[in-house]
Amino acid sequence: MAGLAYSLGKREINQYFTVNNAKLISLFLVLVLFLLHSTSRIFGGADSCQWLLSTGHFLGNNVWQPDGCMMHNYSSTEAKACLNGKQVVFIGDSRIRALFVSFINIIASQKQSPVKRHADIYFRDNSSTAQVTFVWSPVTNNSMKERLLLLPRAPVKPDAVLVGAATWIIRDNQASAEGLRQYKANLTSMAEALERLAQYGDVYWHIQEPVKWKALTHNRKMITDQQINLYNEGAAQALNIGASLIQPFGASRLVALETLNQSTDGLHMPESSVDVGAMVFMNRLCNKLVRPIDGSCCQTTPPLTFLQKMALCVFMGSALLFLILHFLIKRSHRRPPATDVESLEEKKPATAAGPPGAEAVCGALCRMGLIMVYFYLCDRADVFQKEQKHYSHSAFFIPLIMVFVLGLFCSESTKENRLLNREQTDEWKGWMQLVILIYHVSGASAFIPVYMHVRVLVAAYLFQTGYGHLSFFWLKADFGLYRVCQVLFRLNFLVLLLCVVMDRPYQFYYFVPLVTFWFVLIYSTLAMWPQIVQKKANNSVLWHLGILLKLLGLLLLICFFASSQGLFESTFTAWPLSALFELNGSIHEWWFRWKLDRFAVMEGMLFAFLYLLLQKKQVLMEGRGETLFSAKVSIPLLLLSLLSFITYSVWASNCKSKAQCNEMHPYISVVPILAFILIRNIPGSARSMYSSFFAWFGKISLELFICQYHIWLAADTKGILVLIPGNPSLNILVSSFIFVCVAHEVSLITNVLAQLLIPKDTVALLKRLGALGLLSLLLLVRGHTSSGA
Repeated sequence: MAGLAYSLGKREINQYFTVNNAKLISLFLVLVLFLLHSTSRIFGGADSCQWLLSTGHFLGNNVWQPDGCMMHNYSSTEAKACLNGKQVVFIGDSRIRALFVSFINIIASQKQSPVKRHADIYFRDNSSTAQVTFVWSPVTNNSMKERLLLLPRAPVKPDAVLVGAATWIIRDNQASAEGLRQYKANLTSMAEALERLAQYGDVYWHIQEPVKWKALTHNRKMITDQQINLYNEGAAQALNIGASLIQPFGASRLVALETLNQSTDGLHMPESSVDVGAMVFMNRLCNKLVRPIDGSCCQTTPPLTFLQKMALCVFMGSALLFLILHFLIKRSHRRPPATDVESLEEKKPATAAGPPGAEAVCGALCRMGLIMVYFYLCDRADVFQKEQKHYSHSAFFIPLIMVFVLGLFCSESTKENRLLNREQTDEWKGWMQLVILIYHVSGASAFIPVYMHVRVLVAAYLFQTGYGHLSFFWLKADFGLYRVCQVLFRLNFLVLLLCVVMDRPYQFYYFVPLVTFWFVLIYSTLAMWPQIVQKKANNSVLWHLGILLKLLGLLLLICFFASSQGLFESTFTAWPLSALFELNGSIHEWWFRWKLDRFAVMEGMLFAFLYLLLQKKQVLMEGRGETLFSAKVSIPLLLLSLLSFITYSVWASNCKSKAQCNEMHPYISVVPILAFILIRNIPGSARSMYSSFFAWFGKISLELFICQYHIWLAADTKGILVLIPGNPSLNILVSSFIFVCVAHEVSLITNVLAQLLIPKDTVALLKRLGALGLLSLLLLVRGHTSSGA
């Protein structure tokens, strides 16, 4: 009954809630959210600098999260580069001095511990011209006012000034009303000096932190939270904070509210809490200059590059042409049906429908242009909010369990019963991709056991790449140029477009360069003379030996490059390969990614060859419901596979460091992969069933992997996109819904454009490749010249 209800419910839902309707809903949501966020920014006065200075909370124990934006942890090198030639001044009491010490510790390579207490302190880093000064002035009186008046007259005017004081006045005046009145009067007289100072640089008033009253000494007992609040309100009124050029610095107060119990003397916050305040101040000063990827606070939208402007013109031109064709010429074309995914990277091109006409192509480009606008708004424009990741076991394992329960519930019979059939490989890619998405959004890379298991999933993707391509070339014997261009286009179209629109290098989307490289290597290995395919090999042992020799040659080539990092780097840093494989001027990322899974593709190729050989010899029993081997073989293999799985998990759970585990990973990742294949395929009942839920996601796995960078995660995967602030659960549901709809649409658009841009006629294809090559060469030369300049 449950199964019947599920099938009837599914049929009824499919009548009303189609994929196209889901996409319309997602488009409506995007428009509404864009209007809400834009209105909030324009009319609500929402600004990421204000969020940084005046809002925030802890994620866990040590990650400070301003509301709506991300904070970067500055290194000493970055801080020196930002503050080079600048002067920063701290004025106030011991609380401000603690903030000053923490601030200069960010700049200095070693921790500074000034011994001066009630005195001015000057800091200048030897490797830069940055100057940071602390002025001891614990009372808001004429002495402080005179120090403020001197700053604009100095030869080098300060670029930023942070001022704050209150506790000494409360203590000296025994928390009297007269003391508060005098405090307000003195600040009112200093307001003009601070306003004049703000004409040369930024001026911040430090909002006082609360106290831990029970820990205060007897002579400080009059300093209470009530007095602190009265003095903060008095400062806001006297300095007209919010309407003047003086900006409030309230981050330290917010941090203190959550860490007050760690204070030892009740007045001063623990060092870790002060460090957060200092890092907030560093973000305020440097984010606009350094523009760190994971520091979205106080950053503005960058100006459009030449390529971004060109892409915008192409998309706008396509939209205009589409409207002309649609409304004036009145030609209509149906969208080609969605196609199946043959392997991780490629989709089987549609054969029933002919090549799309101009209207269909312009429509596809128009839709792609709208999608790229959404990408840009999410991760480049200052429209939607972003938050930092924070790992917890519940954030990773609870969604993981929910997804697998849902996936297992949607079980159906396969159309074929062979090992690693189409539905099963789609299912495999689907659940792996969902695990990787949960892994990324939860920040689970911080937990080494999860990290190592996900590394196996990436290796499994590459294993499938080798398995799928060798199977195709062996069975189909199609080494034509059309086939190669189809695969390369489907792999790279979205990524190359994102490189232009998001202004990121090709290597940034590391997985696509990786699978593209391995496809080219697989094709070169198998297409080179002699081309050995199943029809030619037939029952000849020599031809089978020839395939093994080719695989051995590939293995030796891999080992040769892996043995010498210098040789590897000199090869891939040579122009024009450097334009494809360098990231931030270094080949290190490409070396790391390539070396980590260097054997996975070849292992997949070898497995495919052995499987096809055993299948040809009819060694395997692949009938519906039949076990793959006899019981004498199947049971020991299942037990061995299960033991291998458990052994790997135990090993991964005992890893001490990522570096240590990564050294072993290339040699042992194949063990859990083969164990999974055997467990999944030896029982006939398991082999004849698959999860349609996972398989659906598997068909768009590549698009999901790439799109997550900017429209599900944020800040180039460093953070999380926030479409609905204040409700993390609803936000992840809405952003996930839009994200999946976009990935599915990108898959369809790629199929349409592949049919147009890659003709089967060899002469026409060569002409287009020549034009593309010339354009690519011009862009590479332009980029090489710009980088050299």
